[in-house]
Amino acid sequence: MHVIHGHKHVLQEHRGASVAIGNFDGVHRGHRALIREAKTEARAKRVPSAVMVFEPHPREFFHPNEVQFRLTTLKRKLAIFEKLGLDLVFVEPFDAELAALTAEAFIERVLVAGLGASHVVIGYDFYFGHKRGGNPELMVRAGEELGFGVTVMPPMAEDGEVFSSTAVRLRLAQGDVKSVTRMLGEPWRVSGRIIGGAKRGTSMGFPTANLPMPKGTTLGHGIYAVRARLDGVAHDAAAYLGTRPTFDDGQPVLEVFLFDFNGDIYGREIEIEFVDFIRGDRRFRSVEELVAQMEADIAQAKAVLSD
Repeated sequence: MHVIHGHKHVLQEHRGASVAIGNFDGVHRGHRALIREAKTEARAKRVPSAVMVFEPHPREFFHPNEVQFRLTTLKRKLAIFEKLGLDLVFVEPFDAELAALTAEAFIERVLVAGLGASHVVIGYDFYFGHKRGGNPELMVRAGEELGFGVTVMPPMAEDGEVFSSTAVRLRLAQGDVKSVTRMLGEPWRVSGRIIGGAKRGTSMGFPTANLPMPKGTTLGHGIYAVRARLDGVAHDAAAYLGTRPTFDDGQPVLEVFLFDFNGDIYGREIEIEFVDFIRGDRRFRSVEELVAQMEADIAQAKAVLSD
């Protein structure tokens, strides 16, 4: 898979692709439907399959002082795109120049002159160009006039709920990671470098790996059954996200207890997959009561992960 940064740097061999366009935050099942359609058209036309994403996310560009909760980093998106078998990824810098383009100019300069797109796949709710002046109907008309195909994908839903990045964030805020797995097609995950902590877990017999959460994360507080990946090896684990009300610390942190693991992991990169929610956060009357509950939480997490 080739990653091309910007429409002004597209080699001739990468022109003519069938391109799915969007932010793809979370790369949920609705996004994956767009990607499948782009790949189908690519096979039919014998051209490369591709996606175009915008970096940074347009919300971050227009609201730089607001903390945005991104479900997936660009690095994670690229890993998913490669797993889905795409040939190309166009990472389009979202800057003042791009934001100023009218919808018509975006089509003519970016999609036609820049990418030479043979087919474009967009969602039913895709708006683009200066002040979101472009919509799917405009894209279809432009394709007819300028000679590229357009597919507008309808909403994808299950049990009456439309798959969307907003819906995923809402479920995460509720701690409903099982529903998130269903929406994404795989567990939601975070990754980062393990940092040191107060070592209270160690003193209670549960040494934890502490991980700073991505900025703006609104994951529900509590205990989760998770899988932790170190150097590509998965380890069953239980994770706590919260403010440690028993100790009145106040700052949210993700603490991960790996089962049957004794290695030194401080400073190493770790990836956490959220499998199921065990219980919400609460204050305990004593450390002894907390330890007893932790033992019960771990037993429940082990049962969940063994299924």
